Amino acid sequence: MAMMNDSMTDNLDSEAPIIRIRDLVFRRGRKTILDGISMDIHRGSIVAFMGPSGAGKTTILRLISGQLRPDEGSVEVNGQLISSMSDRELQHFRRNIGVLLQDGALFTDLTVFENIATPVREHTDLPEPLIRRLVMSKLSAVGLGGIEERMPHELSGGMARRVAFARAVVLDPDIMLYDEPMTGLDPIAVSTIRTLMRETNKALGLTSLIVTHNVTQMQLLVDYCYIIASAKVAGEGRPADLNVSTDPGVDQFMNGKVEGPIPFHYQPPTSRWGLLD
Repeated sequence: MAMMNDSMTDNLDSEAPIIRIRDLVFRRGRKTILDGISMDIHRGSIVAFMGPSGAGKTTILRLISGQLRPDEGSVEVNGQLISSMSDRELQHFRRNIGVLLQDGALFTDLTVFENIATPVREHTDLPEPLIRRLVMSKLSAVGLGGIEERMPHELSGGMARRVAFARAVVLDPDIMLYDEPMTGLDPIAVSTIRTLMRETNKALGLTSLIVTHNVTQMQLLVDYCYIIASAKVAGEGRPADLNVSTDPGVDQFMNGKVEGPIPFHYQPPTSRWGLLD
């Protein structure tokens, strides 16, 4: 998969960011999960959040989607301050966000067709013939035309992930959020999902944010990467730049070194929130 060339990325950098995060602080009880995080995410880009488990990567996605509210700082999407939105405004805002979770989270008692049609029925008043046309076009786009009557238990892991992908983009969102989208897949399925993510991002003009631990896949897919550790941005940049970084924390994470400034420790999920990532 070809990376975005420098001229394309420079054009993105010259535009106002679609997501603007400033001095973001988020705490769970006495524990500070994110401490003074600032980011600019540009429209049309694919951006990865990487770092050790429990560092708060998924928390950033939840703050962007308005599921969580920051203790300090701000998150703006398209110039709108997310923390100031009412519940009704958040509901409308989330129609423009697609989400693909690690396990796909398909409804086990619904067919493939009904899984993909569910968000369309919840958020639009389209007649059934148009819903069917829309669902079938998304299934075709992910290479799964003809399986609409199958149940989730009849699908392989890779097929289920592609169905979940079709459901996530069925309303043509502006922003896609991915939480470990390639975990547990075989190499062919990983390549398939990675290709779908890149091609769909370009075709629909999406902005995609990915939580991942997979350094190799990150380098093949994304335009920019933030490494989160110890509640801070430990490093950031294009994959090629991170590969040659002499920063000890970046070098440690990119090369999987045990020794370095990023600590390795176990944190039991003692709160009602459970695991962060």
